[in-house]
Amino acid sequence: MYRTLIYHRSNGVARSGMQRLNGAHTMVPPGDVTILVVDDEEALCNLLQISLHRQGYQVMIAHNGREALEVAATNKVDLVLLDVMMPEMDGFTTCTELRKRTDVPIVLLTALNRPDDIVHGFNVGADDYITKPFTFREVEVRLQAILRRVNWNYERTLKPVIEVHDIVVNDSVHEVTVRGNVVHLTPIEYQLLRTLMNSADRPVSKEDLFQDVWGYNMAGGTNLVEVAMRRLREKVEADPSNPMYLLTMRGVGYKFSTQGTSDRVVLS
Repeated sequence: MYRTLIYHRSNGVARSGMQRLNGAHTMVPPGDVTILVVDDEEALCNLLQISLHRQGYQVMIAHNGREALEVAATNKVDLVLLDVMMPEMDGFTTCTELRKRTDVPIVLLTALNRPDDIVHGFNVGADDYITKPFTFREVEVRLQAILRRVNWNYERTLKPVIEVHDIVVNDSVHEVTVRGNVVHLTPIEYQLLRTLMNSADRPVSKEDLFQDVWGYNMAGGTNLVEVAMRRLREKVEADPSNPMYLLTMRGVGYKFSTQGTSDRVVLS
């Protein structure tokens, strides 16, 4: 039932087969991208598989959370489309378990469109969500936006290394170190940190962050940016409840502050 790829693109943070991959980042055609579709509705899985194949993607299918974990552990996956309401193991639990093993982008497919449900999905590590019912065009646009974010040569920065005090973002190896330790970030978290550090000491609005990081216009009524910022603070700040770098600018948005210590900012 599952198709195994013989080639995988390193997206920098993704650790397919639960391992971090090394090597140069190159532009990747859809045919070299594998999407794992996880849904207990066989008809929907078949339709998604046909649609994604037409776009050139490789597709693997799992019908519940336990199958998804097994497939992700033994195959190379670039992105996961994950249903929330499934038997045996729901999507929230599956997302939590996947995040212990891999940093690949996870997009929730959900009929639960209450803000609390959506926020919970981001709290357990999802990068985006698509509300059922959806059109295949919507899925295509969302996936293209996400895959652009993880294709690091596509949006090559003029500053491959950004260093502010004890936080270093290195685009050439797609690695973040904090206080000398490597920190594993999801694609959303990496891009959020990179965007804010590239605009150090300048406030960035939530709307601009959503456009730059998620890749499309902000969906009203969600706390996507706030949830992602909270997760990022937990990985970067020594005291997430009293942040030194990732500051909230009330009524404006957020900024990365360089005033934490007396050291100068290094951009190279």
